[in-house]
Amino acid sequence: RKLEEITGIKDVYSLADDKIKTFGLNAAHLIKNKLEGQIHTGEMIKNLHQLAVRKGIIIINGVEAEKPTDNINEVIIKFKNFSFSSEKAIIAVNGFAKQLYPELEVNPGRAQVLVTAPIKNLKFKGTFHFDKGYYYFRNIGNRVLFGGGRNLDFKGEETFEMNLSEQIQQNLEHHLKTNILPGTDFQIEHRWSGIMGIGNSKTTIVKHLSHNVVCAVRMGGMGVAIGTLIGEEAVEMMLNV
Repeated sequence: RKLEEITGIKDVYSLADDKIKTFGLNAAHLIKNKLEGQIHTGEMIKNLHQLAVRKGIIIINGVEAEKPTDNINEVIIKFKNFSFSSEKAIIAVNGFAKQLYPELEVNPGRAQVLVTAPIKNLKFKGTFHFDKGYYYFRNIGNRVLFGGGRNLDFKGEETFEMNLSEQIQQNLEHHLKTNILPGTDFQIEHRWSGIMGIGNSKTTIVKHLSHNVVCAVRMGGMGVAIGTLIGEEAVEMMLNV
């Protein structure tokens, strides 16, 4: 009902138990969300980068910034070997925001992921969630991307370290073998982790940190879906001072 109020579309959710066997899953029930979708995040970043370059925006990667200094007339941003100034700044480092502004109510939440080698005759195509959304898997062509398991060790995964934990990786492999690809041979080709920005509230934080500095953080694991919208909100707030 809530989604209908937002989207104007009725019957967003429906039972899809008849698809369990077709998809080759080991599951008790399956619920379809007809508004669910997937995008190629690599293509998304590539196109955003190309758009920025066309507009004359310089992108600097692999540097660690200190907390910006707002001098009212300008914002000074210091790095290890250099600094630059700007009229205004937006802090959009999400899960790392607390390293710059400890007072912000946003904590790091590490998300661990693995990707299989190509699987011949992969039976499903789409995006799937289970266990209250703490696990997520999807196809990438004929590969399977699978991530989650943070709920196994909330405290341990509240970290800025982009490493892997044996406990969670083994758990992901178990679910992959038992529930997602039962009876299917597979090999894992890639593993990685990333840092989400989470908190006690599911809402984002978009606000002024000082006169010329705005933050847009605490995406709650939904950064790909809502990041561009939150970015627009931050820009509007920054320009309307």
